[in-house]
Amino acid sequence: MPTLYHHPMSSASRFVRLILTEYGYQTDLIEEQTWEKRRDFLALNPAGTLPVYVDDSMRALCGAAVISEYLDETHGVLKRDRRLLAEDPFQRAEIRRLTEWFMQKMETDVTKPLARERVYKLQMTADQGGGAPDSKILRTARANIRQHMKYLTWLAGSRQWLAGDRMSYADLAAASAVSILDYLGEIDWSEAPVVKDWYQRLKSRPSFRPLLTERVRGLTPVSHYADLDF
Repeated sequence: MPTLYHHPMSSASRFVRLILTEYGYQTDLIEEQTWEKRRDFLALNPAGTLPVYVDDSMRALCGAAVISEYLDETHGVLKRDRRLLAEDPFQRAEIRRLTEWFMQKMETDVTKPLARERVYKLQMTADQGGGAPDSKILRTARANIRQHMKYLTWLAGSRQWLAGDRMSYADLAAASAVSILDYLGEIDWSEAPVVKDWYQRLKSRPSFRPLLTERVRGLTPVSHYADLDF
């Protein structure tokens, strides 16, 4: 069976996991602590980043963008109305633009610094960069949440789904990032009712169930994290 190297607080890993589950594709999951720089993992991906997908022939695909394109070409094209990347070239471009926004810009501005300061550093040794969270980094990331939630509010309020009339990679990428922030209790949902309605639709899908039942060692999620009617 194919294998996915991931971390539960990696939005890129969550994105790929959602795609795989939406397409009904089963994989073995291996949680990887990238800061440990394991030799076997670096042999698969010298960049040392997640996620990494290894197929039945032991061929490794590295990075969410590469894996998602591969899955579309090998599985998505057979799904017709359930395809997560549109057939129209302009619509595909919009889906890719938004997917990149959430997987790169939001990741850099918000998701990655909060996950590192609040989760990863608790699991790292001092030599690996672990220790107390940096309050300045936390303040900056939290301030950035508001801007991204405003953009999400506009997208969710002006379209049926973020990139158009059908659910797509854009929705899964955004939901992957939002789900991590929600786990950490970083979102004030009273300020983003439109985003909350959109997220509830994603959160209620069967593909989301494995994410909602997962727990990070030593860090309990907010009480409403797994509640579909929060």
